[in-house]
Amino acid sequence: MPTRQNSNGFSLIEVLIALLITALGVMGTVATHINTIKFNQTSDVRSHATMLAYEIADRMRANRTAALSGHYDIALSANAPTGTPSTIAEVDLHDWFNALTAYLSEGDGSVARSGNIFTIVVQWDESRISSSRQADANGTHLQSFVFTTEL
Repeated sequence: MPTRQNSNGFSLIEVLIALLITALGVMGTVATHINTIKFNQTSDVRSHATMLAYEIADRMRANRTAALSGHYDIALSANAPTGTPSTIAEVDLHDWFNALTAYLSEGDGSVARSGNIFTIVVQWDESRISSSRQADANGTHLQSFVFTTEL
């Protein structure tokens, strides 16, 4: 009559397989956390861009006459007013450009006027956050938020 052997404990193969499964689970959790942090940072930057677009629109509403006269018109890549600003519009643009550079990586902005319709563009670079995304035709990771409003 054959005898049965009782197995005591786990074999080395079983332990290694359990460790492998645990390691894969931990790596998946870490990857999820990294993506969560990246997406939260992207969301934060986009929120700042939106806030900054609304900020300059509110400043123009408060100084409507100057805005409709073209004192807030500025192109992308144009320099902010330098020196001591002498008008409210220059102070507003100076403060806005300081905020763009403070809150956004390579932040830039523009205000274009067509009658009483204003198009505000806030632009920033997301290459540090979105290195996994493919660059555009110019080799950059520029993102922009466009806001159109009527004064």
